[in-house]
Amino acid sequence: MAAQNEQLQTQGPQGIERPERTRARSTFSPRADVYETTDAIVVVADMAGVDENGVNLTLEKNVLTIRGDVATPVRDQHRLTYTEWEDGDYERSFVLSEGVDRDGIGATVKNGVLRLTLPKAREAMARKIPVKAG
Repeated sequence: MAAQNEQLQTQGPQGIERPERTRARSTFSPRADVYETTDAIVVVADMAGVDENGVNLTLEKNVLTIRGDVATPVRDQHRLTYTEWEDGDYERSFVLSEGVDRDGIGATVKNGVLRLTLPKAREAMARKIPVKAG
């Protein structure tokens, strides 16, 4: 089982090799909503504790990987006795279709919510086709 987990940690979607993480802490898969507008696909991911300096987006082949590093709070004045919240980072990968314009991808983060805008490629956008009589 341990060997299988190790393989899952270093293998990305479709067998793409990913570097192993060296931070000795938990990594969570952020929950995400994905919806489509007329000109883009939008991904909204909850990454509590992450700011714009802690987000890392990479696009390799057709796999978009989001990583969010959370700064560990400094506890100088007290010793933690009990917690229901675990510190950790975030990581999740999405396989992109050919219908996404990779050069136009945009991202913003505010209050721990990452918003990715994946514009549709011109060929993938819906268009009205005129019909002529005759």
